[in-house]
Amino acid sequence: MAEQKNPHDLPDVSGLSVAVLGGTGDQGRGLARRFALAGHDVIIGSRSAERAQTAAEGLGADLGVRGADNSAAAEQADIVIVAVPWDGHKELLEALADQLADKIVVDCVNPLGFDKKGPYALTVEEGSAAQQAEAVLPRSRVVGAFHHVSAVTLLDPEVDKIDLDVLVLGDDREATDTVRALASRIAGVRGIYGGRLRNAHQVEAFTANLIAINRRYKAHAGLRITDV
Repeated sequence: MAEQKNPHDLPDVSGLSVAVLGGTGDQGRGLARRFALAGHDVIIGSRSAERAQTAAEGLGADLGVRGADNSAAAEQADIVIVAVPWDGHKELLEALADQLADKIVVDCVNPLGFDKKGPYALTVEEGSAAQQAEAVLPRSRVVGAFHHVSAVTLLDPEVDKIDLDVLVLGDDREATDTVRALASRIAGVRGIYGGRLRNAHQVEAFTANLIAINRRYKAHAGLRITDV
């Protein structure tokens, strides 16, 4: 009988470079900052290389984050995180299919709408943003993660450790283990396997609940998974 793999064993990802597409937004800059603090080579991507470089420099010269246009950032990094607005999600990924081929692509986009009642989950034809990414990037290894990380917390220099579990979803065991390990490089964070990519919808949608929680309690709430 084959020996069962310990689900808590994670690969060493310390040498991997990370690109954050849409990295000029708050969540993108926050993730870039935390991965740079963990010692990774980090590239912020944007439609404008100049804007990306400005965002990178704004994080502090000591972190060594650099900026590039989305195409160059995607091509140069080992792991690519997609943190773009939902409206431009599909168009961007279709344009970068060649640059993202054979790479782990981490989708953290939440398709949400807002009206006078507050945030709500949008219906996505493919099922979720992560599944849409999988559909337009058939040569990439798509993983869903980092949906519930507060940008305010990520960017706060007073927060040394983040009290948070990151749910990681995907159909490729090696890829999800790699992203779980990457999440765990952020001080205080655990990467927890959250199921197959087909289950990404409810994880993305739960962001609307978290926004409602944060508004009511004036907080920056996240998730912790018990008994794991």
